[in-house]
Amino acid sequence: MGLISGMMLGVIVGIGLMAGWHRMMQHRSNKRIAKAADIKVLASLGREELKKICGESFPEWISFPVFEQVKWLNKQLNKLWPYIADAAELIIRESVEPLLEEYRPPGITSMKFTKLTLGTVAPKIEGIRVQSFQKSQIVMDIDLRWGGDPNIIIGVEAALVASIPIQFKDLQVFTVVRVIFQLAEEIPCISAVVVALLSDPKPRIDYTLKAVGGSLTALPGISDMIDDTVNTIVTDTLQWPHRIVVPIGGIPVDVSELELKPQGKLTVTVVKANDLKNKELIGKSDPYTVVHIRPLFKVKTKVVEDNLNPVWNETFEVIAEDKETQSLIIEVFDKDIGQDKKLGITKLPLFDLEPDSLKEVELRLTPSLDMTKVKDKKDRGTITLKVMYHPFNKEEQLAALEAEKLMAEEKKKMKEAGVIGSTVDALDGAASFVGSGIGMEEWLNYTFEPGKRQHEIPVVVCR
Repeated sequence: MGLISGMMLGVIVGIGLMAGWHRMMQHRSNKRIAKAADIKVLASLGREELKKICGESFPEWISFPVFEQVKWLNKQLNKLWPYIADAAELIIRESVEPLLEEYRPPGITSMKFTKLTLGTVAPKIEGIRVQSFQKSQIVMDIDLRWGGDPNIIIGVEAALVASIPIQFKDLQVFTVVRVIFQLAEEIPCISAVVVALLSDPKPRIDYTLKAVGGSLTALPGISDMIDDTVNTIVTDTLQWPHRIVVPIGGIPVDVSELELKPQGKLTVTVVKANDLKNKELIGKSDPYTVVHIRPLFKVKTKVVEDNLNPVWNETFEVIAEDKETQSLIIEVFDKDIGQDKKLGITKLPLFDLEPDSLKEVELRLTPSLDMTKVKDKKDRGTITLKVMYHPFNKEEQLAALEAEKLMAEEKKKMKEAGVIGSTVDALDGAASFVGSGIGMEEWLNYTFEPGKRQHEIPVVVCR
């Protein structure tokens, strides 16, 4: 009996083992088939579909194999980061502090770094693509991610308020950096470097703000002001086609060909708006419109009082540096005592426009250009524009470049004279100013130097 029972038990255990093995192999086969099907589906997805699955932080080389992985470079970057961070801190302090002063929002009297260290965590390069190799020039796009441990504190001062230290916490940067190397025949073989952030994919700079030893409520709206300042600086100085040009190697070199140049002129007629959202408790909003391509050169319409369907029919001219990547930004505000309220915003990509062809468009206004951060997604009405793009010839380009330089210089003089709070306060190239009450006639008669009338400064004329 023992032998028989042992044989039967052995047969049963053997059958059980064989059944288990078969089941396991079948399960593994099914998993391999399912994984192969998933990979096949993923391979058919485009960039936008992958973004929805992976989120904004997916590396560019996943959907664009032209981006090469550079693990070896990240190892070297980690080793060199303490030295790179020290040098970068000096460069940031010297280059960004003047920008904070130039772009600081109305109501803020001073913005300066009180502490700036980039921490011990190096950025990570997800991939590099050589975009082009021209004679005497190399263009590279670098997919850069950084979730470091910096310690950045900005001292913010306002009228009648002592300096409040504002700390940037949980800083994260996701962007593609375009680097252009201008080659030279002499050692170190590079005469200049151009650095910019690509506008597509849109640069992401995430952070939270904390008042050190105090509360952000001491300065109402300070978080929004700093957010707007950061976005304006990035858009107007770092985001392609805007760029930073750095001569290197001590080689005398003409960098004028690398600098940003006007490419064309956009003639914009702000016709009307319809069904604007009312921001007033009594009566209706008093809307006006601000349009710009660069935040430094904004123009604005007159205020139409007590009207949610205003008609302006005012025409302006704004300069474009890159028709393929830039957009016209249109913002509608409610004129109010103190700070004006934003009624809506929209944008018009320039690449849609045919040269020297008039186009009428009706655009829907939204609370923000980035709707992912907005809770109130209700309709904000529409705005109607007539636009025409004119590409510059060489002579027109040089004239526009000189006019922009003169305008920027005069705005700086006005800031130094105390007429405006910052260079981005001025609208219409100085025809009107945020909160200053100064009109075009008074501005033309304004004297920066005793006995000198500023009669040669270009002014945008409303027709």
